[in-house]
Amino acid sequence: MDFSAHLDSLQKHVTEAQSAAKTAATESHEKLKQQIDRAHDDVNKAVSEAKQKTDAGAADARGKWQQLRADAAARTNEAKARIDKRSGQIDAAAAAADADWVEADAVDAIEFAEWSVDQARLAMLNAIYARAEADTRAAAAAAR
Repeated sequence: MDFSAHLDSLQKHVTEAQSAAKTAATESHEKLKQQIDRAHDDVNKAVSEAKQKTDAGAADARGKWQQLRADAAARTNEAKARIDKRSGQIDAAAAAADADWVEADAVDAIEFAEWSVDQARLAMLNAIYARAEADTRAAAAAAR
């Protein structure tokens, strides 16, 4: 299996996230809210696609991944709801507490992404090794 397309997709996601973070600092409140709404829609779309891709043969492993994605979407929904709820209020302390909570969640998500990339690298190397081993054994069996 060629993992390059999957890694290219991951790189695209990282580049888009990095670009969004850089431009968000200079955007107006309304543009930033629109960007959050688009990102929120993208997360929900990804969760829907993950559910559609789950098949019976890999239900357990994919189910766990699907659950992780659903949990992430739920946290995103909760953060968005808290921000929306507070947007009409002037309580600076509550807004600062919400900002701290959402910033911590963002750091956790980035750290989880780093861990996920490490796990993906290990899984790819194991898959490549397993395929090479299977090919070697098939060649040896055919030579007998």
